[in-house]
Amino acid sequence: MRKPYLELLFCLIFASHAFAEKVYLLHDADSPQASYAAGKLANALAELNHVVLEQRGGYERLVSLGLNSERLGPESFQIIPEGKVITVLAGDDRGLIYGAYSLIEQLRNGTSLAAIPPSEEKPNLEFRGIKYNLPWETYRPSSALDQHYETARDPKYWAAFLDMMVENRFNVISLWNMNPFTYMVKPKNFPEASPWTEEQQAEWEALYRQIFRMAKERALDTYIVQWSIFTSEEFSKAHGIAERNFYPHYYVPGDTSELLRRYLRESVTQILNTYPDLDGIGISHGEGMAGMTPLERQKWMDDVMIAGMLDADRKVKLIHRVPFSSGTSSDPGVSKDVEQVTRDAMEILQDRFDGPIWVEMKFNWSHAHSTPKLVKVHGGKLGDTYFEPLPKNYKITWQARNEDFFCLRWGVPSFIREHIALNGKASYVGGYFIGSETYIPALDYFTVSNQTVDWDYAFERQWLFYKLWGRLLYDPETPDSVFQDAFNYRYGDEAKNLLNAYSLASSTQLRLASLYDSRWDFTLYSEGFLALQGEVTKYIGIDHLISHPTMDPSYVSISEYVETLQSGGSFSVDRITPLRLAADLERDNREALELVDKIDTSDNASLMYEVADVKAWAHLGLHLAAKLRGGVALQTYRETGEQAQQRAAIQHLESALGEWDRLIEVTRPIYRDMRLTHYNHNSFDANSDNLFHWALIRDEVAQDVDLARAAR
Repeated sequence: MRKPYLELLFCLIFASHAFAEKVYLLHDADSPQASYAAGKLANALAELNHVVLEQRGGYERLVSLGLNSERLGPESFQIIPEGKVITVLAGDDRGLIYGAYSLIEQLRNGTSLAAIPPSEEKPNLEFRGIKYNLPWETYRPSSALDQHYETARDPKYWAAFLDMMVENRFNVISLWNMNPFTYMVKPKNFPEASPWTEEQQAEWEALYRQIFRMAKERALDTYIVQWSIFTSEEFSKAHGIAERNFYPHYYVPGDTSELLRRYLRESVTQILNTYPDLDGIGISHGEGMAGMTPLERQKWMDDVMIAGMLDADRKVKLIHRVPFSSGTSSDPGVSKDVEQVTRDAMEILQDRFDGPIWVEMKFNWSHAHSTPKLVKVHGGKLGDTYFEPLPKNYKITWQARNEDFFCLRWGVPSFIREHIALNGKASYVGGYFIGSETYIPALDYFTVSNQTVDWDYAFERQWLFYKLWGRLLYDPETPDSVFQDAFNYRYGDEAKNLLNAYSLASSTQLRLASLYDSRWDFTLYSEGFLALQGEVTKYIGIDHLISHPTMDPSYVSISEYVETLQSGGSFSVDRITPLRLAADLERDNREALELVDKIDTSDNASLMYEVADVKAWAHLGLHLAAKLRGGVALQTYRETGEQAQQRAAIQHLESALGEWDRLIEVTRPIYRDMRLTHYNHNSFDANSDNLFHWALIRDEVAQDVDLARAAR
């Protein structure tokens, strides 16, 4: 249940009462985007006790929302105060909305209308998107995903989510599921493909129309993205083809029968013609195409998906995902030959699509929240085929996947700035996607609901994550004060240290994901200290941590460290050894705990959760620090037989267990046992035994101490 920020709001209203003015908002009422911007601004003014006039006469302050594309570029805006008039001038509708939200932000931070300063902002990256997996026919069968079904069918939820996006200056919403066509249209020539009654079909279409309309009103681009040769079960059974190419199967042979080609090609065209507010489609040539060579896959895409898009009665946008399998299986792989085939196929399209083709690549596979250095993409190390020579009709968009933290709030602005500095400046880069495959930010299935909090939905809990990524993608120079002010607006002076505390404590996750090499989704869940080991997802025990390779090449694994030292070697100052990492974790997480130690959360449950998450990350970081020290001592004992090293290992691993107990002490009262898609393990089937909480795996953590005691 939502609780408004009543106390702070009352203070703002009281403080602003003497400055309350009669305000008229001048805007183009015929423009949905200008009307949206004016509506949000009017609500904010009313919250702060201003009177928003319906008629122009008698105003004390006029706020003019206007466009000037000759003066300003796309998505840019200026705020120009002149006497009784404040002009928000923008290069386009999107910039106008950003300008209105910028003015709202200043007002909520306590700046009066009379004191609004002049300002100007413009975008750094052109594409700033969110990857959103829908809970119907989503990529993996799991109750962790299915549980969002009702929430994601509620237009109120989508209004809130899309508001969050434009407030944080994202500009693309991409909706992903295996076969969107079944939900969006009843195919004219293949009605047997639809499982719905007329009433159900109408409900689905109304939902999609509403989402796309609300997105357009907010100047967001919209895409649907699907995996490859998938259809409805009804279509497959009616025609005896594509016998497993439907949900929940996904690693299945490609069915290239002509009837299926026609059904999918016509569905693509029909969807684009049925939903004029839908901007484009994303294509993938991976799952559902086993048994096909890379060239066969590309030709199928050209013949079906691309042809269907080009047959639409308007020019549309295209997302083209790369790289995919370099052989005939569904397994990932990189290959210069396949990269060249894909590049040639995109370049031959020239300018037949609206704007550049957005070429999506997974940054560091499924774990972008690791090192900001590009180590790998989906399948391995990427060559320069897509970059040399410079492309003319496409741009790279990095997929910054998050499969590592869903419950605990996260926020490290320096990491995002460094990520953009290292990977976002090249002329061939268009921007980023942010999102998850194994998590949907809809239903709040985390919070113990015995207290009133100020959020309704899961994404609102992670407000800092979205604000950091969105605002820094728009402008990496956005100062930390913007994000600290957002804390202050929510919680007042008690929150003055929270941004710094989160920057320190949630860096734990980045360090673990840099230390522990990972690949696809389930291979790491940093928040839970879990990883796929063999066929099973489980706690990363000390032996596994000792031997596992690192993601970031500058990090040193425990086994490499001990082996090098025992052979008389050493490491350069730019290498991050286990003991150096342990010291960094100890320093930063102790400081984070000190920063939140005196915060009074007794009368604010929402603030209590914010502080608790800092503590949870900090104890997880201190757990890792002690575990690293214990691992070095244990491996040294195994190499040398020194009993003192075994005793040290036991002591450090007991300390690590103590920090885990403190983590449980913080989280057990306030977090439920949470469904986790990673607990599907290495299976394609849903697992009903999939509840995670740090308390549930304490026995696994304690095994480290037993192992050290029994070591020989």
